[in-house]
Amino acid sequence: MTAPPPRVTATPAALELIARLRREHGAILFHQSGGCCDGSAPMCFPVGDFVTGDADVHLGAIGGAAFYISGPQYAVWKHTQLIIDVVPGRGGMFSLENGSGRRFLLRSRVFDEAEIAALAACAAPTA
Repeated sequence: MTAPPPRVTATPAALELIARLRREHGAILFHQSGGCCDGSAPMCFPVGDFVTGDADVHLGAIGGAAFYISGPQYAVWKHTQLIIDVVPGRGGMFSLENGSGRRFLLRSRVFDEAEIAALAACAAPTA
């Protein structure tokens, strides 16, 4: 049986920024809401400053930071791997990278048939 692929990953640039934010702010987490404006970007918060809800789905961790997605957004994107990257620009208004000159960006790719089968053989992610 093939091991399931991670549902969320990060580029080296994103991992570097995550490490910096963890040094500056302690434990952090990400949330992907799929809303408009800032909500369409992965948002980074200190643990305790953002409370996940019953409908949020825990996809995994990147750089030691838990990554959550809203339930409705997961239902749409469950067939894709989320790839967190960093690009020049201004982060979301409440996201920790705001003011750093860089912002987190979501990229994605569709899982292939073997990956989908491996994911189906595992328990679905939970809140």
